[in-house]
Amino acid sequence: MSIKAEEISALIKQQIESYESDIEVSDVGTVIEIGDGIARAHGLDNVMSGELVEFSNGVMGMAQNLEESNVGIVILGPYTEIREGDEVRRTGRIMEVPVGEELIGRVVNPLGQPVDGKGPVETAASRPLESPAPGVMDRKSVDEPLQTGIKAIDALVPIGRGQRELIIGDRQTGKTTVAIDTILNQKNEDMICIYVAIGQKDSTVRSTVEVLRRYGALDYTIVVSAGASDPAPLQYLAPYAGVSMGEEFMYNGKHVLVVYDDLTKQANAYRELSLLLRRPPGREAFPGDVFYLHSRLLERAAKLSDAKGGGSLTALPFVETQAGDISAYIPTNVISITDGQIFLQSDLFFSGVRPAINPGLSVSRVGGSAQVKAMKKVAGTLRLDLASFRELEAFAQFGSDLDKATQAKLNRGERTVEVLKQGLHKPLVVEKQVMIIYALTKGFLDEIPVVDITRFEEEFMTWLDNNKPELLASIRDTGALPDADEMNGAIESFKQTFVASE
Repeated sequence: MSIKAEEISALIKQQIESYESDIEVSDVGTVIEIGDGIARAHGLDNVMSGELVEFSNGVMGMAQNLEESNVGIVILGPYTEIREGDEVRRTGRIMEVPVGEELIGRVVNPLGQPVDGKGPVETAASRPLESPAPGVMDRKSVDEPLQTGIKAIDALVPIGRGQRELIIGDRQTGKTTVAIDTILNQKNEDMICIYVAIGQKDSTVRSTVEVLRRYGALDYTIVVSAGASDPAPLQYLAPYAGVSMGEEFMYNGKHVLVVYDDLTKQANAYRELSLLLRRPPGREAFPGDVFYLHSRLLERAAKLSDAKGGGSLTALPFVETQAGDISAYIPTNVISITDGQIFLQSDLFFSGVRPAINPGLSVSRVGGSAQVKAMKKVAGTLRLDLASFRELEAFAQFGSDLDKATQAKLNRGERTVEVLKQGLHKPLVVEKQVMIIYALTKGFLDEIPVVDITRFEEEFMTWLDNNKPELLASIRDTGALPDADEMNGAIESFKQTFVASE
């Protein structure tokens, strides 16, 4: 059998033409230790901090500790199937989360995967979990109000769009209710809300979602949930996922409200991770960078300049205290990062003052410049009146004879406390808040019995809707107080129809 030279040359030519010189290089390491949601891998020499890695069974991890001989990886999912000797592969991607309008109305985990049983979320875009906060020149000062619908907040500690206002208090003092009512009040405010639940029971998150659905708030809300049963890495990443989803809207010129409920549990999850990664512990066993954990998150809240589209991202971080101690490590850290705090007190809550806001310890450092003019005018002396009432109340307990001026102050204080009380999930529009606070500060409620104040307010609001809608519209549209005679006349007219209980 003879071999023809032409055939050989044709075959070689064919081989050369179909030869591909692409070389696929992938960094693959080996798991050398696994346990408690942490894996150590050898061989990933070029891995980046915060890079996603993939284990041989498809579970993802995130590179955290870059040490000389190995890499500490936190596992973002079940780790029981991963064994020593398993392969772990670099992806070249930094941790990112899906973003966009498609997420609105859904409940997702911190990786952007749906957990509400409504099928997959198809998003076109994604953003990295960690991104730099807007610079000084990209921001403008807070000048637009964010109405919470809660009288005690809008009057005493107002919040502006782009502000970071801490909500702090012991467990079971109504912190979550304040956030939920604020979300409910954004119904017609062109605001997208993101509620981040960290380390909460799944049943609690479920009931919160049901409240949002019942009041129609899920139409503009994204819920990010990292439950108590989820791994610590997911609880640590949840707030960053929430703010990344919000930034997508902010940079497109929209207004966003992000609620972090709560950062104490996030700090605890981060402490757990850090100790397992053998990072040196500091005060209260927290790692040294626990301040940076929260500062890099909260600094991403901003009111953008007009050149950047004028969008805003308002942050309401929660911190849980132990026995009202606001001088503990995490509370003092977060207080120093935020633009004010709303302190909810157990004693007030259990005595029936709800929302249980302590006006003495609560402050808003920038919201005053975003407050509606009408509200600023009527609520100007409210904080001082309340403070002096609390002082006198303690003094009056001794039962000594009180002069008329002191008695009048006590009577006004009791009525102020009653007016600032508010029912569950009943946010009030700002024009109605202005009317009732005006009636209070001008002395129209002084002769109404304290037990009738709540009923007086409810009936007054209904009367205004039916008889003086133009008065409410004037406050809403102009933001200024209408003519005093007109307001006084309206309140007097209603008082004549109001029947006090015997």
